[in-house]
Amino acid sequence: MKKIIHTKGICRNICITAAALFLTGCGGSGSDPLDPSDPVSLTVWHYYNGSQQAAFDELVEQFNETVGKERGIYVQSYSQGSVPDLESAVRDSIAGKVGAEPMPDIFSSYADTAYEVEQAGALADLSRYLSEEELSRYVDSYVEEGCIAADGTLRIFPTAKSTEILMINRTDWEPFAQATGASLEDLKTMEGVTAVAQAYYEWTDALTPDVEGDGRAFYGRDAMANYFIIGMRQLGVEIFQVENGQVTLNMPREALYRIWENYYVPMVKGYFGAYGKFRSDDVKTGDLLAYTGSTTSAMYFPNQVELDNSAYAIDYMVMAAPVFAGGEQYAVQQGAGMVVGKSDEKHEYASVEFLKWFTEADHNLQFGCEAGYLPVLKEANSRGMLDQNIADQGLEVMPKTYDCLTVVFEEMGDFALYTNKSFENGSAARKVLEYNLADQAAADRESVVRAMEQGKSLEEAAAAYVTEEAFERWYRSFCSALEQSIDRQE
Repeated sequence: MKKIIHTKGICRNICITAAALFLTGCGGSGSDPLDPSDPVSLTVWHYYNGSQQAAFDELVEQFNETVGKERGIYVQSYSQGSVPDLESAVRDSIAGKVGAEPMPDIFSSYADTAYEVEQAGALADLSRYLSEEELSRYVDSYVEEGCIAADGTLRIFPTAKSTEILMINRTDWEPFAQATGASLEDLKTMEGVTAVAQAYYEWTDALTPDVEGDGRAFYGRDAMANYFIIGMRQLGVEIFQVENGQVTLNMPREALYRIWENYYVPMVKGYFGAYGKFRSDDVKTGDLLAYTGSTTSAMYFPNQVELDNSAYAIDYMVMAAPVFAGGEQYAVQQGAGMVVGKSDEKHEYASVEFLKWFTEADHNLQFGCEAGYLPVLKEANSRGMLDQNIADQGLEVMPKTYDCLTVVFEEMGDFALYTNKSFENGSAARKVLEYNLADQAAADRESVVRAMEQGKSLEEAAAAYVTEEAFERWYRSFCSALEQSIDRQE
């Protein structure tokens, strides 16, 4: 099933390869408007909190005391609390709402939000301040993601990225694996994860033979939109295909059946689960053993499982995120970049100079080690460079974060990173992916649980929800919801 929707003001994809990207006007400004005797002050808005905010603020202070002082740039950073809070503050600034803060010089932004701000004409053309040689140092796909302007020029500066990994409670995995023969090899595919999750449910159910249907969930995942976008890409489909001013929705029944079969079905049967705000929370409460989540989530993986009246320490394992069996090796590319508000040449130039400094290998790896992000320069994406910077700077890195980064650098070396291109109403479409199937699965799981409480077996209680007819009903409603999200008028 395909639907093609024409959009207005869409970014033209004229950058097919990295070389083409660098030929679209990225030539550097050629002059330095900075004057140390008349320093320029820059405001940065971001959504970092906790250790991430501390790491960013530390680097801002380091910049101000060194290069910033020498060149006449002073940076002040402010956390807006969360991504939605930041996006709301930016929209209020652009709209000139009463009480809104002035537009910052720099702010963190995901591609969909940056696209909205670009359509309002409020973003600076960063290509003016970067040479082809400078751009060629950055990971090609990161640069391509930032070329959202209609003419293909750069609007989002890549500053820190992440992908997804599989985190596992090793302590509770090992007795299960020894008892059932489950293997870590099984967890390399989504179908394998589904099969292992069923085996875990049945094994835990059998531990209490006097109580039927009390098996426990094995696996969950954060960011359902990523499951759709990357899962479909692994199966050879771009669910959002943006080209030549058009968005094509690709919704083939066969691919979406595999998406449904390996999330909805195990969720309804209790093999998968989602209970707290994040799946790392569910590992902490003992409700899950494993989850797929962002590399930045590694630092939140718990050190112990906390039950109602007891707690016990756990170890962990990190693996590459599972891929659909027979699918292509794709992993999600995510993480906000930084955009620069359109102003005058001095502020724009100074903003780019700070961002170039922040993304130098030693600074970017320092931030990544403390915040769990991947560096954006090609040269920095290796275990050797990571180890060298840890030694040279005396960095203290959490073992979970270190293991997560090295898994990405080494085990995922053959993976291609992917993110869909921005388009009008892209945020609304992503919300459909995030909630449509997940909400349906959660509601139907509750119905299954109620039926089991009334004496039905799991198979009897779940039977009506896992049929071909049930899939067809969901498929039609999903396609309709996705089409409406794209067609809606703002």
